[in-house]
Amino acid sequence: MADKQISLPAKLINGGIAGLIGVTCVFPIDLAKTRLQNQQNGQRMYTSMSDCLIKTIRSEGYFGMYRGAAVNLTLVTPEKAIKLAANDFFRHHLSKDGKKLTLLREMLAGCGAGTCQVIVTTPMEMLKIQLQDAGRIAAQKKLMAAQAQLSSSSAVGSAEPAVERRTTATQITRELLRSKGIAGLYKGLGATLLRDVPFSIVYFPLFANLNKLGQKDPNVKAPFYVSFLSGCVAGSTAAVAVNPCDVIKTRLQSLQRGVNEDTYSGILDCTKKIWQKEGPMAFLKGAYCRALVIAPLFGIAQVVYFIGIAEFLLDMLPKHRA
Repeated sequence: MADKQISLPAKLINGGIAGLIGVTCVFPIDLAKTRLQNQQNGQRMYTSMSDCLIKTIRSEGYFGMYRGAAVNLTLVTPEKAIKLAANDFFRHHLSKDGKKLTLLREMLAGCGAGTCQVIVTTPMEMLKIQLQDAGRIAAQKKLMAAQAQLSSSSAVGSAEPAVERRTTATQITRELLRSKGIAGLYKGLGATLLRDVPFSIVYFPLFANLNKLGQKDPNVKAPFYVSFLSGCVAGSTAAVAVNPCDVIKTRLQSLQRGVNEDTYSGILDCTKKIWQKEGPMAFLKGAYCRALVIAPLFGIAQVVYFIGIAEFLLDMLPKHRA
């Protein structure tokens, strides 16, 4: 990343601030991505991202688009902080006497960052997906009940459709810990690694090299707009490249299924069933949503990280003490 060495607390604060800003801006698109990826060829509720968001607002209200946002806002700070700081750590230790890193070493640094971040990413995604997809499953059940009611000529006095019981991240966490222990929160760990390690291998070297194109002097940071655009391009490219792994991860981590939807025993079983029943294009479900989420998320992250908000805040502390 930047040549200037930044203290670890500053890296963690910068990463956290970047994550909070980014998630707040793009969370509704991420919700649409999860719902599009999870719907199978049985009962399809949504045809596109815009259709998903419109139907979500109509059935769940405006704040329905932010279901699961609290989990992300809570855990994205350590997640992004670990990811960005770990990449800097590995780049620093892989460099020889401050010389430019080779592409292979840049990829190794990204691999290390992606591996470290899953400590937080896996439980965060696990909880977020349950909350995000709950509205889709509830809407599907209501639609099926309404269709059954209409098709039944003797539907006089038929039962009303069940009202959705909203669960919280805390309730899901307690139930998983009670029934499966800590392993319950880390369901889909292998699929998360399969997504995040290749993502980081692609993203960090691509960002570093794109960002260097905007540096007039190797010892001076690139302008903020260059860092933003570099983060957007690198993020969206890496996001689309690993989207098949993201589809598999989302399916494996979903605890609840819609009507007539498959269950999966592992990565290979999930891959096989998606390929056979939905075709290869199913692995690109939500790809443009993911690109729209990741591009500004990492663009904002890199701007905050490179501007160095944390350095300014930490420099102010001694002055106030004095």
